Amino acid sequence: MPPAPVPVLSSEVADALTAGRPVVALESTLLAHGLPRPDNRAAADEVEAAVRAGGAVPATIAVLDGVPHVGLTAEQVDRVCADPDLAKLAVRDLPVALALGRSGATTVSSTALLAAAAGIGVFATGGLGGVHREAADTFDESADLTTLSRTPLLVVCAGVKSILDVPATLERLESLSVTVVGYRTTTFPGFYVADSGSTVDWAVSSPEEAAAVLAARRGLAPGGVVLANPLPDDEQLDPELHDRVIADALAAAARAGVRGKAVTPFVLDHLHRVSEGATLAVNVRLVLRNAELAGRIAAALALLPR
Repeated sequence: MPPAPVPVLSSEVADALTAGRPVVALESTLLAHGLPRPDNRAAADEVEAAVRAGGAVPATIAVLDGVPHVGLTAEQVDRVCADPDLAKLAVRDLPVALALGRSGATTVSSTALLAAAAGIGVFATGGLGGVHREAADTFDESADLTTLSRTPLLVVCAGVKSILDVPATLERLESLSVTVVGYRTTTFPGFYVADSGSTVDWAVSSPEEAAAVLAARRGLAPGGVVLANPLPDDEQLDPELHDRVIADALAAAARAGVRGKAVTPFVLDHLHRVSEGATLAVNVRLVLRNAELAGRIAAALALLPR
């Protein structure tokens, strides 16, 4: 039996990991499917710069021609951002893409898997996937949740995407024994808005405390840590606008017959158009904040005894 494909590390990422310097994983689905072109290319540079501002090396992850890459060159980022036909790869899709030499952007689940395989302990994203509304009928639940239940890393996020069932998602994370903590709050954020209406039991007040939680989790059992980092109230999308536009977007998806993993990019595009770009600005702000915080957490983690 041939060996499993090994992720190709960029020289900068490889050098950092060898030297024990902090590294932060970044997903590529945000670039390929979450942000409109050409805004996505500028955002890619901004997110990597935010990680560096936090004191870590950025490692954007994608699969190119059947090879998983951890850390992309500028030319590879150009390719991810420019290709409208780039596949969206969750964990279940990775074997097919690798075996058939296909290219694709990695979701939270596949980014987490490849990051952990490379030895990266901190990951920054916008919002997690989770339990979809009406999941009792559709059984539609993101692979992000089960992947995080067995992957030893910390993911900094702004909660779960607003189109999801937030209380049900938190219940599933509890059932899967994923550690969930808020950053300086017990209010669980709702992606574009600071307050989803749900709370969490625990909070940390510094990057050092967040790093310590991950280190403790690693010492106890397999699985990850979700660190929920809400936007400040003055940077969030207007909550009234948010609720109205989300309802409109979900209704539009239902009318169009959009199902499964196609729902999220459809709804995000609808949100961007109907809100006249307001959701795009908020999305970029929250990702930049998460990336910078993840950089600081990775720097703190690198100082802890191994």
